Amino acid sequence: MRSASGKRNGYASNHGGKSPLKNIHQYRLGIVGATGAVGRELIHLVHDRGFPCSELQLLASARSAGRQIQQNGNSWTIRETRPDSFDELDVAIFSAGSDTTRRLAAEANRRNCVVIDNSSAYRMDPKVPLVVPEINSDALTRHQGIVANPNCTTAVALMGLYPLHRAFGLTRFFACTYQAVSGAGAAAMEELKTQVLQWSRNQPLTARVFPHQIAFNLLPQADAFQPGGYTKEELKMANESRKILDLPTLKVSTTCVRVPVFRAHSIAVHAEFEKAVDLAAAREAVQSFPGTILVDEPENHRYPMPIDFSSREACGVGRLRKDDAFDNGLAFWVVGDQLWKGAALNAIQIAEAMHERHILRI
Repeated sequence: MRSASGKRNGYASNHGGKSPLKNIHQYRLGIVGATGAVGRELIHLVHDRGFPCSELQLLASARSAGRQIQQNGNSWTIRETRPDSFDELDVAIFSAGSDTTRRLAAEANRRNCVVIDNSSAYRMDPKVPLVVPEINSDALTRHQGIVANPNCTTAVALMGLYPLHRAFGLTRFFACTYQAVSGAGAAAMEELKTQVLQWSRNQPLTARVFPHQIAFNLLPQADAFQPGGYTKEELKMANESRKILDLPTLKVSTTCVRVPVFRAHSIAVHAEFEKAVDLAAAREAVQSFPGTILVDEPENHRYPMPIDFSSREACGVGRLRKDDAFDNGLAFWVVGDQLWKGAALNAIQIAEAMHERHILRI
């Protein structure tokens, strides 16, 4: 495979990743928003998982064009994302925001390029599959050129909820999120680092990305407030969960909180089910579900933590206990890397699932 700079990058022959795929096809792959936090993780995961592509093109805004990116011993020159960028691509993973997706996704489709999108632009479009591959990969067969990646908190929460839903039948849930600054992008991660350094030097703390200091603080706001008092992030959890689980009447209430953690979101979930909950069966459901790891030994101080699930493919689930506030209730704690399962990894897994089904083409 050749990079955009023309240097042989070896991705097709060096499958150092965890789930190499049979090379039935080789794809010309583009990453839109390659200079962002998620874009950099996508480059790493394409290599690490051995995704079968013959060419990788890194695309970004005009101001980033010409920059060099080195990763995994390879070098690329960033190119400006333009309509004709998709003429020589089979699939493009978008991680550049809703405006870019709305402007260019349909154009990519017209040029026979499949789009896997990380933004919210098409998530609630009834014609666009919204997919967590471990949960609803069958929806991919209905794609018409665009597949949506869910919001990071939704993806992580459902990795814990879905195996329990299969076992007991989910009727409603409440969630409180503890969201790492990575969810707000690379600049937010840098702001937390800067504020910690400023604090250690007894300097005034400067806030630009967030409305308040994030270091040593909690912000009960993720995204903009909407009529009714919920934020966009909180409404995404409800609406996207209903679509992915195919439960249109599911009751959901969420409070999203930004915390001074660099990577990996944590979520406290309180759920009610149709059937009586058996704790042993609940633990077995989680433990046997692909993509989750049960860490549930509170008596030994063992439970999932962000520090243990940063840069990990699996989500951790623990603190399982019957919820005394509900009939048939269960409470648990789930942790997952926002940049991986919440974004880049899920997008790559979507591409892998489409490849296996021979539908990664228009």
